[in-house]
Amino acid sequence: MTNLKKIVIDGNEVEVDGAMTILQAAEVAGIEIPRFCYHERLTIAGNCRMCLVEVVGGPPKPAASCAMQVRDLRPGPEGQPPVVKTKSPMVKKAREGVMEFLLLNHPLDCPICDQGGECDLQDQAMAYGVDFSRTREAKRSMTDLELGPLVATTMTRCISCTRCVRFTSEVAGITTMGQTGRGEDAEITTYLNATLDSNLQGNIIDLCPVGALTSKPYAFSARPWELRKTETIDVMDALGSNIRVDAKGREVKRIVPRNHDGVNEEWLSDKGRFVWDGLARQRLDTPYVRVNGKLKKASWDEAMAAIVDAVDGKKVAAIAGDLASTEAMFALKALIGGAGGNVECRVDRAYLPMGDRSGYVGTATIADIDSAEMIQLIGTNPRGEAPVLNARIRAAWARGANIGLIGDEADLTYEYTHMGNTVADLEKLLNIEYKQVLEVPSVIIVGQGALNGKDGEAVLEAVKRVAELTDSKFMVLHTAAARVGGMDIGFATEGGMINALDGAEVIYNLGADELDIDAGPFVIYQGSHGDRGAHRADVILPAAAYTEESAIFVNTEGRPQMAQRAAFAPGEAREGWAIIRALSGALGAELPFNSLAELRAAMFAEVPHLAALDQVPENEWKAAEVKPLGKGALNYAISDYYLTNPIARASGIMAEVSQSALSAKMAAE
Repeated sequence: MTNLKKIVIDGNEVEVDGAMTILQAAEVAGIEIPRFCYHERLTIAGNCRMCLVEVVGGPPKPAASCAMQVRDLRPGPEGQPPVVKTKSPMVKKAREGVMEFLLLNHPLDCPICDQGGECDLQDQAMAYGVDFSRTREAKRSMTDLELGPLVATTMTRCISCTRCVRFTSEVAGITTMGQTGRGEDAEITTYLNATLDSNLQGNIIDLCPVGALTSKPYAFSARPWELRKTETIDVMDALGSNIRVDAKGREVKRIVPRNHDGVNEEWLSDKGRFVWDGLARQRLDTPYVRVNGKLKKASWDEAMAAIVDAVDGKKVAAIAGDLASTEAMFALKALIGGAGGNVECRVDRAYLPMGDRSGYVGTATIADIDSAEMIQLIGTNPRGEAPVLNARIRAAWARGANIGLIGDEADLTYEYTHMGNTVADLEKLLNIEYKQVLEVPSVIIVGQGALNGKDGEAVLEAVKRVAELTDSKFMVLHTAAARVGGMDIGFATEGGMINALDGAEVIYNLGADELDIDAGPFVIYQGSHGDRGAHRADVILPAAAYTEESAIFVNTEGRPQMAQRAAFAPGEAREGWAIIRALSGALGAELPFNSLAELRAAMFAEVPHLAALDQVPENEWKAAEVKPLGKGALNYAISDYYLTNPIARASGIMAEVSQSALSAKMAAE
């Protein structure tokens, strides 16, 4: 039972859990206490002392509110609730003193600091500091760290809050950063001058309350008040992290995370954060038509006419890539499927059962990982497929959960029991001994690497059978943001890619750049970047990228989320659904919607759960079938985390980080 305690803060009486700190209790009461080192998702350090408060009846000195629990406070002489003051003269003087110490060595370089305008030190110095300094000594100077191509350092500004140290060791799971020295010699540094080996390292930029850690790619490019901020969804992996895209004019300047406790908490992968420069490179901004073997620029009318000529009387099929919006796939299915053609979104050839949402999504939510006592990974390396999800698994492990892995051994940043790397090793999950392990609250996570190949169906059915026998929840960890939405609207054909493209004379390629299309069929490519799909195309239709249109994406747990337009597409590029609607008119088979709202109304009527944005529907369970398991190896779906889609491959930042990671791997070997 929760141990509730009453406490009076600045005259406001609140009842809170006794395990809460004074700082947390003050937040419940709606009272702000300044802080630099405290962060609700990191362990308590208690070293900045900015959160000092006065505890009435306690020691005659201020107390650190982030490190003192409510249950440790002394009640009044007649048993009254303990009293805390956050605005008394003692507190005011203490905060001014702390701020004076913090600014003792801090350089006065706000005009050239990238943190300017969104800096905690600036804000709190104005609110709680004084307008003078008593020091006449020279300020301390520090050597800047080389952390890699993503995070810039100006260590002279550092106030030793240790947020970066705690994040890298506790959340990211690397032990590269630490603090050495004491007093004036104390400094944050890295072990043997190493760079950061984590695909979550960009989060320390958000955590740093001063300008000591800033974004290298974003450096000196904009001020926060110049940026137009749009809340949207990340599509670099299938987690569906909530993000904010900041644009200046027509150009995206940076991407930062938004808090969503059920999905990404407040973290973001480095690919999702730094891929923005790829949005402006290798862009398709005008239609192209292949003439005499060479692609030539064309008008929209010429491109449509070329498609009409090519499609006339031919067998047409459509495929959809990893970044396709649900609306564009719905429109394309209505156009191609309505004319008797096949459609397919499972371009990686993974086995995802049509019509069985419990089979291609699962029954677990991302938040279920938090309470799991056992997490079984099958054919997935979540550190490379969904880094933010991997941090959540690591947090569960740190709380005491056991982790099992069937797949190649890898550094997942936490300890696990390796149970083999072949399909046959799945039999171990059905053993009586191991079944007892899974009978505690468990989550089984199966990756796309396990569902690829001839054993995909057997693997999925075996996992479902284990879930049934142990009453475990299971999740299919997708690698493509578009995949669940495509399956939800039925953008698939029985038998997968082989049957979908069988005998097709014309292939409509909706942004599928991760496969090669054989010579022969006439290929129409609709996408945003000049990648593999565009090179093979006979007609290219330039489309908007994910930051340039409003679209629905369904994440790996089956949660529909709305992405919003943050900038406009370049040149003559158009929104995905609008291109297909215009093409339907040219083909004489007009689709029955003239606006995005009408399209969504038709889509919601056909698939109602897509209208319930930000909610995870409960999937109807379909009983598992017994399929013979093969003996093949389970390979991971992603080999290079940083270069998995056309936007990432167009990004100079991603290319640099990929090369850096490859060099580090070769040096380690």
